[in-house]
Amino acid sequence: MNVDVLNESGVDVDIVALTKLCRFVMRRMRLHPATELCLRLVEPDTIAVLNDKWMEKKGPTDVLSFPMDELSPGREGDEAPEGYLGDIALCPQVAEQQAPAAGHTVKDEIDLLTVHGILHLLGYDHAEPAEHKEMFGLQGRLLVEWQRAALGLDPETS
Repeated sequence: MNVDVLNESGVDVDIVALTKLCRFVMRRMRLHPATELCLRLVEPDTIAVLNDKWMEKKGPTDVLSFPMDELSPGREGDEAPEGYLGDIALCPQVAEQQAPAAGHTVKDEIDLLTVHGILHLLGYDHAEPAEHKEMFGLQGRLLVEWQRAALGLDPETS
C-alpha cells in the first residue's frame, strides 16, 4: 500500500505513525495491497479554501476527503480491486482546537480524523442516523484496534 503523508501545516506531526495508521486501516478494510492514498496536512487558510470550493462552506474545517477511484472495502475472503483511493486534507491546527472538547490528545484527534477521512474515501457517510451509527461505530472499532496494535496487544495487527 502506497501512502504519502505530506506535512504542509507547519505543525510537528509524526508522519511515520500517520503512514502506519493509514496502512493499518487500509488493510483492515481489505483494500488491495497496491492501493494508493495521499494525506496532506494543511494550514487553516488552505483547508478554508478547499472547504469553500468543494463543500461551499466558509472557514476552516478539520478534514476533507476527495475520493478518486470510488473503491469500496473488500468483502470477507476477498479484497477490493487496486486503485487510487483518493486524497485527504487534514488541518492539525483545527484538530488542536477540537481535542480538548473531545477529551483526548491532539495526536488522538489527528488519528481519529485520519480514520474518518479514509472511511469517507471508501464511501461511508454520516448524514443520516443509520449512516452515522455505522460510520462512527466502524471508526471507533478501527481506532481501538489501532491503539491495541500500537501497544503490542494484538500481534495479528502489527
